[in-house]
Amino acid sequence: MGRSKPRCGAPKMSSSALGHHAQNIIDRCRQLARITDVPGETTRLFLSPATSEAHTLLLQWMRQAGLEGRIDDAGNLRGVRLTADSSAPRVVLFSHIDTVPNAGAFDGPLGVMLAIEAIELLNGQSPFAVEVIAFSEEEGIRFGFPFFGSMAATGQVVPATLERRDSQGISVEEALYGFGLRPQNLAKSCALAAETFAALEVHIEQGPVLEAENLSLGVVEAIVGQSRFELTFTGQANHAGTTPMRLRHDALAAAAQWVTEVERYAANYEQLVATVGQLEVSPGAVNVVPGTVRATLDVRHPKDESRHTAVANLLTKAELAAAQRGVWVSAKAMSKQAAVSMNRELTDALQQAAARAGHKARAMFSGAGHDAMILAPHVPTTMLFVRSPGGLSHHPDETVRVDDIETALGTVLEFLRGLRPPDR
Repeated sequence: MGRSKPRCGAPKMSSSALGHHAQNIIDRCRQLARITDVPGETTRLFLSPATSEAHTLLLQWMRQAGLEGRIDDAGNLRGVRLTADSSAPRVVLFSHIDTVPNAGAFDGPLGVMLAIEAIELLNGQSPFAVEVIAFSEEEGIRFGFPFFGSMAATGQVVPATLERRDSQGISVEEALYGFGLRPQNLAKSCALAAETFAALEVHIEQGPVLEAENLSLGVVEAIVGQSRFELTFTGQANHAGTTPMRLRHDALAAAAQWVTEVERYAANYEQLVATVGQLEVSPGAVNVVPGTVRATLDVRHPKDESRHTAVANLLTKAELAAAQRGVWVSAKAMSKQAAVSMNRELTDALQQAAARAGHKARAMFSGAGHDAMILAPHVPTTMLFVRSPGGLSHHPDETVRVDDIETALGTVLEFLRGLRPPDR
């Protein structure tokens, strides 16, 4: 890929004009949020009736932006604006439109709406084709498996994925057929165009970092790796009144000591986060010394080596806490995800675009997973974060500020105008 540099094109729009477009992006996100599977809240699951209605509205907005829309066989909504040369290099702008239960309006849809608005403002003045993808599934709520849309686009859907079933016993394959799609055509229908040379996801931060530093934008350099474990502390249940303290083998006391050590350890490393999110105590009676405790551990860090070191230390701490009380502990790995770096050249281009637009963008990493991490190993990818007021997300009160969206839109326009397709 060639180096990024400013290109001649349409003149920059005034702040007031971009502000109008920023408000339009917000209004569209809120309009989409009213399309829901559950009245009174925003819940829109993969391949649900609300998804079909959302597609109808988004197709209308894509057509207004000069995009030719279609739905691929993974349920991804895709809008393309080609150049006179049908084989011209292509840039993909993307995010997702499924939600968690009782969600806000901006997690996912913001990136789609901003992409559509940017393409309309670009008005065909680019030497490359552009594609907007609204991925059908990122959250993993319906089938307990995330990133189906982007995995289909990168050829990573395997037969076992299609066999997964939801709470109603419907398989992914059955759901696809029920939506009018053809899962046997996933590879052909969903693949990213071979000409794609760059991809960009815009997303709300879903955290408090930008808010704390009073910044509108963050350029994501990496998406953190993640390790999840289930630990079982096994002691001896006994009568709470007749068992002296010195003779107890209290599984909960061991687990509690370990939980505080997890917090203390992670607090000493700036980029490390470690969470014990669940505890299950057995037998769970007020007058019984706890005999068994099951606990979860979630460890995240942008560098895999540091994450592995942290996991090893925290599991050792669990063994020590258990041994002090005559308790046994075992650990079972539940899942792991390697850290994913964004493309350095595109990340630099995004930083430069923000500067040309007159804005400061903080270099940062993402502590949550995103479709960008699925695309990045297959196509040069970068990601732009927009401030989440109050650091709030996955909540109906999730919101954004007009001036932040204006800043993001101006940066994306500069990014697109500055991209230089590779020589062919």
